[in-house]
Amino acid sequence: MLQQLRFAMRMLLKQPGFSLIAALTLALGIGATSAVFSLIQGVLLTPPPYQKPEQLELIPTVRTDGQRMDSPRGWAAQQWMEWSKEATSFQGIAGYDWTFNFLIRNDGSQSMQGMEVSNDYFRLMGLKTARGRGFDDSDFRQGPVKSIVLGYEFWQRAFGGDEQVIGKTVRISRWEASPVVIGVMEPGVRFLPSPGAAKEPNYDVNATVDFWVPLAPDPKYLKAPGWNLVGRLRDGVTVQRGQQELAVLTAREAHEEKQFEGFAPQLEPLTDEMNRDGRRILLPLLGAAALVLLIACGNAAALMLVRGLQRQQEYAVRIAMGMGRIGLLRQVLTESLLLAMLGGAFGVGLAVCAVKLFKVIAGHAVPRLDGVTAGWSVLGWGLGLAVLAALFAGVIPALRAFRLNPMEVLKDAGPKGTAGIGERRLLRGVTMLQTALTLALLVGAGLLIRTMVKIAEVPSGYNTGRILTMSVTEVQSWSSWGSFHRQALERVAALPGVQYAAFAWGVPLTGNNWPATMDIEGQPPAVKESDKIALPLRAVTPDYFKLMGMALIDGREFRSTDDDKAPNVAIVNQAFTQRYFPLSNSVGRKFWLNGRDKPGVEIVGEIANGRTDDLTQKPSPEIYLPLWQATAFSKNLVVRTTADPRTLVVAVERELHSVDPTAAIENVKTLEQIRDESLASRTFAMHLLTGFSVVGSVLTLVGIYGVLSLSVASRRRELAIRSAVGAQQKDIRRLIFGEGFRLIAGGVLAGVALAVVLSRVLRSFLFEVQPSDPATLIVVGVLFVGVGLLACWAPARRAGKVDPLEALRYE
Repeated sequence: MLQQLRFAMRMLLKQPGFSLIAALTLALGIGATSAVFSLIQGVLLTPPPYQKPEQLELIPTVRTDGQRMDSPRGWAAQQWMEWSKEATSFQGIAGYDWTFNFLIRNDGSQSMQGMEVSNDYFRLMGLKTARGRGFDDSDFRQGPVKSIVLGYEFWQRAFGGDEQVIGKTVRISRWEASPVVIGVMEPGVRFLPSPGAAKEPNYDVNATVDFWVPLAPDPKYLKAPGWNLVGRLRDGVTVQRGQQELAVLTAREAHEEKQFEGFAPQLEPLTDEMNRDGRRILLPLLGAAALVLLIACGNAAALMLVRGLQRQQEYAVRIAMGMGRIGLLRQVLTESLLLAMLGGAFGVGLAVCAVKLFKVIAGHAVPRLDGVTAGWSVLGWGLGLAVLAALFAGVIPALRAFRLNPMEVLKDAGPKGTAGIGERRLLRGVTMLQTALTLALLVGAGLLIRTMVKIAEVPSGYNTGRILTMSVTEVQSWSSWGSFHRQALERVAALPGVQYAAFAWGVPLTGNNWPATMDIEGQPPAVKESDKIALPLRAVTPDYFKLMGMALIDGREFRSTDDDKAPNVAIVNQAFTQRYFPLSNSVGRKFWLNGRDKPGVEIVGEIANGRTDDLTQKPSPEIYLPLWQATAFSKNLVVRTTADPRTLVVAVERELHSVDPTAAIENVKTLEQIRDESLASRTFAMHLLTGFSVVGSVLTLVGIYGVLSLSVASRRRELAIRSAVGAQQKDIRRLIFGEGFRLIAGGVLAGVALAVVLSRVLRSFLFEVQPSDPATLIVVGVLFVGVGLLACWAPARRAGKVDPLEALRYE
């Protein structure tokens, strides 16, 4: 084996040009695939830091009638506490919820998002503290929060890893007393989903948890549906059995308590839920990278086959001198493996750079991307793919050498490097396959590009240019809330270059709003809790609609006097009016958030529709409340400027801190940046597919050029005879162009059929474009045929210049 490796090394060094081109070809495919594999390793295959995570099940709520829920709903403590006692399929069930707050500091407070957890949560999840202790029974008492466990990453970020912080109090906004830090959690612990909090401005389920606080069910609110649940199945218990048992218990509770009617549990494995968004984007990209690898392997196989044709007399001599066919097969495969390992080494370098690039351009498109590292996993995937590439690229040349007839080769006096009809057919087949795979990549990229064009053409219903946003939170006390926000607006609005300034809870495309259930005038009262109308609420100050360019259709805008001393009012959009008052105006009508026995909220205005949640979704009913009445804790300052809004960031922050130095100012972005982030997954997929398509196209065009060049070289005698009997140079060129066109057209037709099938995996990314979009298929096919024919020009030109006398004399 060592002797074969040394010989293989000498043969590769003997032809450095061939070796370098083949290795770089494989490196492109190996690098692309290794990079995507590394993302999958870090995002999908790395288990969460919980004990036996495969036993953990989330328990969300679904409607018993099978209809979609308008807004998420949690579980009542009375229900899940009963489950914990009676459900034999579970080791335990724990409650939790997402929360956020601010660490108060004199130079600007720092946001922190954490979890409120029940008594058994840490034990159930198998979590242990790295410093200090976790919660015990004494921490779960009614009243103010007295103890807190910090997340490892937040401890490092906010306290510099100071171990002396354990046992000390920390100042937290909105809490009656300063809690004592009792421990620091082990690193890498992330949130569990809290659907009811998903519309909050600071919600990030993929982030690491900043803190945990104990939360015991309040005896006064045992029927309030506010708890998220996670359960751990017993060893050997299936999800179906656990589902059936909880369904029985829930049905019994609903029979005894009307408030629980209409809802049922639906178990979801924790790992499946955590990986849902990652699978949606990474698995299609893995398929695209695998196509690039196949294209690269096809090119390498063609190169090695041509090289084998040049060495067939060498192979014949070796067999004639006693070398066994198995030994020759092993030698050819060894050379393929060595070449692939060289390509793998280059590919690993490319993959490391690609992973770093992906982390830069992906943004929020890929969840938990901070856990991806360009380390040993990249090396492992690169070497594994190199072995796979060696098998794919080397098997055809190796089998041809294995079947070689030494007597026929030695009797053949023809020139080296020519190919017979069989070899040329094989190479044409490989090239047509490459063309088909490349076209599938190009169609995928084309569909995503068309999607982005369609999204850009959609009227959003508001302006995004020259608008600056930042989250602003007054952390001191509710008593100073009103004065801080009014002073802040006055000072920011007075800055040179500012046209309008407003506070808003629910800036477009951030996903922020309050999901709320309500009764609407003229609509029948809900019989069951699950039948209640649920709509998103937003809260804004006067001038917000002018600032955003959202037209007022009817009624009036908010006034500065719409505060807590005035009657409650609201503004709705056209979609609200069209759904609930299709034959009349909504202005003057009322709705109730806390039952019809309480004062209602009067609708005083109607604005034009806007795609505020998602640019790819049609406008849905929305309700806006005056911020002076809703008094949102954390919200955005929105500023329209006369020039580039980024130039005013420092001035705006200075004015805000002049009102209160402890105010938290975070997430400074332009509205155009927010728009781009809302499309991050589509943009990331488009960029990667476009890049993969370019690489695949270059490799395929090189393959087309190589096949036609070999065809010209192998048909010199035929071309010389054609010239001798009267064929003109244009006839010879037309002949080669015809061969190239048939090669390309066959690959394109196969690629169209393949693209129609494979593009379906992109359906969730597309907008107003079908996976089998005819325009995209035609444009991509025609363009590739045109570019492919350019690759045929050099071989056709060379064929037209064949000298018949010289060629026939050589033959």
